[in-house]
Amino acid sequence: MQPEDLQRLVTVEMPYGKYKGRLIADLPGNYLNWFAREGFPKGDIGRLLALMQEIDHNGLSPLLEPLRKR
Repeated sequence: MQPEDLQRLVTVEMPYGKYKGRLIADLPGNYLNWFAREGFPKGDIGRLLALMQEIDHNGLSPLLEPLRKR
């Protein structure tokens, strides 16, 4: 993880699928958990989804709130 990845979670939108257009940080936990079970996509989006799943799974999503206000 790079420090800028946290900022990207609150600025990058999901590019495809059921939640296309929704910020990565706003994806529901069950969707992130599905990726964790089935496999994250390759590349940058997969890396961000994996990071967000880990944050969500550990109850750390509120830590992203200050980044949303930038």
